[in-house]
Amino acid sequence: MVLNPVISKLSGKLVVLASGSPRRLEILRNVGLRFEVVPSWFKETLDKGLFKAPHEYAVETAKQKALEVARRMPFKHLKTPDIVIGADTIVAVDGMILEKPVDKDDAYRMLSSLSGKEHSVFTGVAVVLCHEKENEEVDYQLFDFHEETKVKFADLSEDMLWEYINSGEPMDKAGGYGIQALGGMLVEYVHGDFLNVVGFPLNHFCKQLDLIYNCNTNSAGQESTPSFSPVHKVKRKGSKSEVGEHSSKLVNSLSKHTDNGESDVRDVEKTLPLASSRGQTIEEESEPKGEDLQRIIDLMDGFKASKALFTASKLCVFDLLHNSPGLDAAAVAQEIKASVKGTECLLEACVSLGLLKSKENECHKSVYENTGLAVRFLRSDAPYSLHGYIQHCNNTIWPLFSHLESAVQEGTHQHEKAFGKKSKDVFQDNYYNSRERKLRFMNAMHSIARVTGTDVATAFDLSSYKTACDLGGCTGAMAYEFTKAHPGLSVTVFDLPAVVEMSEHFHPPHKDSRVSFVAGDFFNDELPKADLYILARILHDWPDDKVHLLLSKIASTCTPGSAVLIAETMLDGLTPYSALQSLNMLVQTEGSERTEDKYVAMLSKHGFGNTRVVHTKNFLDAFIAIKM
Repeated sequence: MVLNPVISKLSGKLVVLASGSPRRLEILRNVGLRFEVVPSWFKETLDKGLFKAPHEYAVETAKQKALEVARRMPFKHLKTPDIVIGADTIVAVDGMILEKPVDKDDAYRMLSSLSGKEHSVFTGVAVVLCHEKENEEVDYQLFDFHEETKVKFADLSEDMLWEYINSGEPMDKAGGYGIQALGGMLVEYVHGDFLNVVGFPLNHFCKQLDLIYNCNTNSAGQESTPSFSPVHKVKRKGSKSEVGEHSSKLVNSLSKHTDNGESDVRDVEKTLPLASSRGQTIEEESEPKGEDLQRIIDLMDGFKASKALFTASKLCVFDLLHNSPGLDAAAVAQEIKASVKGTECLLEACVSLGLLKSKENECHKSVYENTGLAVRFLRSDAPYSLHGYIQHCNNTIWPLFSHLESAVQEGTHQHEKAFGKKSKDVFQDNYYNSRERKLRFMNAMHSIARVTGTDVATAFDLSSYKTACDLGGCTGAMAYEFTKAHPGLSVTVFDLPAVVEMSEHFHPPHKDSRVSFVAGDFFNDELPKADLYILARILHDWPDDKVHLLLSKIASTCTPGSAVLIAETMLDGLTPYSALQSLNMLVQTEGSERTEDKYVAMLSKHGFGNTRVVHTKNFLDAFIAIKM
């Protein structure tokens, strides 16, 4: 098929990509397409068992992504797009659909299933045309297609699999690999569109645009409105949408099979739309773009979402609804001893944030249940509960952050303004000065260690180490994750006497004999001997001179081949999380978050080299350095 010029046909139109994938952005930008990025809020949890073929699943996911953005933009972004493009890429092998791995074990499962085999990469693409009408309605026309590419993997050794997994690259890639980067080492051959494997079938997309725009002209040779087959028309007026009968039944049937019965609950990490990607200079006096304005609004309102989460957690709403699901606002209010009006506002806010879900009961009252997020992370008794850390944020971080302006001006922590106390030793005076504060702080650290421990412990091959010392290991939660991941390793937790005294409150029911506790001050006392020293969320608390003092003590006890493993938030790339975490340390301590290069330079002064870093996509990154 001969392609006529098609990209120019989109000039002057508001084209929107309903995806934040950097691979898709790069492919479309490289051909000169001007577009904006509005990531879809559609939750990708369709029941794969409902689809006869893998490509049907990819196409339906792409359709739902594109339709969600097309319906949302006129109301949330204050304008109607002309075209919305949605896409979803999956890998299929032996009848199984592989999406993005959820953790390293999942990545291993995927990649080992592909080893030595030919598999298919499918990308489903949906294009939605939006037509505004005089009565403020919008008609939507939907067109979809898919592309298949065959890829053959070489036979992969265990070392190759884990080296690739530990690089961190598989974690945001369909099938657990990126062919355009390190994953290219795994591939023997590709039959079909290479860009389809990267994430977007550009050639097929251009052919479809050619059919739409160059094959739809009237008798006078003028361009007419593109037509699609099949066509799904959607009318929207106000904030209600009326979906054509076929689409409505399909969406309803699919929503019944989402995780925990939730229907299209927003992923919290996807709620902030990206800034405009048109590549043009935004003049100060130009008309504000809807998605840019919405981004600023979302940032201004971010503290409200945080406080809603903190309050619901403090009032034990998630525990209550776990034990008694389906309560209405009045019943919840009675249990948490709050007003009905206030409780209803709080519950509805949690619904909007995807933390709760609501439905009408037989009395036509709204009743509430936990979503999957609340079940996994917000119940106080959940295995990976963040309840303790959330309360720490509410009771300690929130008051400190209210004095951020002073922290920026003064360059120091704000404990005196927040809590009325001068403090030479932040930890002793502010976290350990009473049994209640001590337990609250330890519970917060326990929460983070439980959630991050597995990713940190499995970031590197530690099979050559037999003894480890977890400096400032608090409750031992991180140490237990290390012994669980490495059966040949024993870990000594070294922390202040006040911490060791209370640590037994956090020990698991079946205590691992390979984890022991020793009381001491790592700045003033002799350190336990070990092959591996673990520093998890320790160095960021201290200024450079204190960090060098601690590293010097560790170096003096180490023999060549011993190692230091640091678990911190690396500032490299300045992601919002890491940059905000740096502000967090400014208001809390005399320390700071640091870059990978900074840690390399600091450790090299004490005889450590051969450094490696793994970005775990969790709270903490993992960094290891070997004593030379």
